Amino acid sequence: MAAPDDTVLIVGAGHAGDAAAAHLRQYGYQGRIILLGEEIFAPYHRPPLSKAWLKGETDAAALALRGADFYQRQNIDLRLNTRVHTIDRARRQIVLADGQTVPYSHLILATGARPRPLAMPGAGLAHVHMLRTRSDADRLRAALRPGTDLAIIGGGYIGLEIAASARALDIAVTVIERESRLLARVASPPLAEYFQRLHTEHGVTIRLDTQIAAITPGAVRLANGAEIPAGCVVIGVGAVPNTALAEAAGLDCANGITVDATARTADPAIFAIGDCASRPVPRYGRQLRLESVPNALEMAKQAAAAITGRAPSKPEIPWFWSDQYAARLQIAGLLVDVATTAYRFVSNREKFAAFHLGADGAPLAVEAVNAAEEFMAGRLMIARRTLPARAALADPTIPMKTILA
Repeated sequence: MAAPDDTVLIVGAGHAGDAAAAHLRQYGYQGRIILLGEEIFAPYHRPPLSKAWLKGETDAAALALRGADFYQRQNIDLRLNTRVHTIDRARRQIVLADGQTVPYSHLILATGARPRPLAMPGAGLAHVHMLRTRSDADRLRAALRPGTDLAIIGGGYIGLEIAASARALDIAVTVIERESRLLARVASPPLAEYFQRLHTEHGVTIRLDTQIAAITPGAVRLANGAEIPAGCVVIGVGAVPNTALAEAAGLDCANGITVDATARTADPAIFAIGDCASRPVPRYGRQLRLESVPNALEMAKQAAAAITGRAPSKPEIPWFWSDQYAARLQIAGLLVDVATTAYRFVSNREKFAAFHLGADGAPLAVEAVNAAEEFMAGRLMIARRTLPARAALADPTIPMKTILA
């Protein structure tokens, strides 16, 4: 256990950094905890930014991760509006942008990710938005006024969630995707087809196989010369991990800060967690960077356990979710090494699951729409390496608990 004068310094006050601070105290850490955040807001929930917050259905109190007095009660030194300039590994200290230094016994990098920029004419115009922070969401919410034409560049989850929220506000929406289908990198073709139908039924115009040449003050100009009216534009083409601090400090980075199963970097005093980190995912035999709240929370536990000498928890199966209109999408596992897929249609078109199986017949991933039972069962089967009968998975008359048994 730490001596009272030891210090864990956490850079990044999002889900991962906040959870690391909380778990350190929960695991009995007695030393000093300093939590540094670049934003002016105390740690808050990010998933609602593209949904309830954008639609004005929730307030700042509900968005906050903790009660106002949590950090004081837990003796966590939360410092907002604070940017780190460099890491001095030799002296075990960080240098802030204002020149101050802060020493550490252990350093946790929870620097997150940033929206991937588009290098094209007009990308920096005032009516062009990206969504990552509460300030981004506030700016976009103010721009979504009645009568505005919204063009969303990118048919991934963030773009589709924004499209659903904008339609709830009665905003005209066009989604522009360069690939031949939506969710090309992150979902199976049937799931992409489902969401294309869902958005089309809600009045969204979807342009696939479409290249963009430029953004102008009132339109998005396509490569073929056509223009799509757009008084507001959102760029949602993925995220880039914030690794600059780690790279400058000489830490290994490859699509994220490279860490081991305890979230520790090659420097034993430094950890990296959340969207900025590339971690081993044992079930899939890969080193991956995962962007999700569950991943951030799991890695926070890993780092806190390693620092406090606590036994690590069992690795979790990655899982993700997205809410669009009345559709609740839940995904467990990863779409890698898939040999075959079993589709289970619980109701005609609005409740179904896709079980993606490896060559040995064990589930590797499940995509479930409005099908919580299938999601939970699939998650368990992935963890247990169950070998279910493919025909049973596809038969909605056979209960999932029977298949699990």
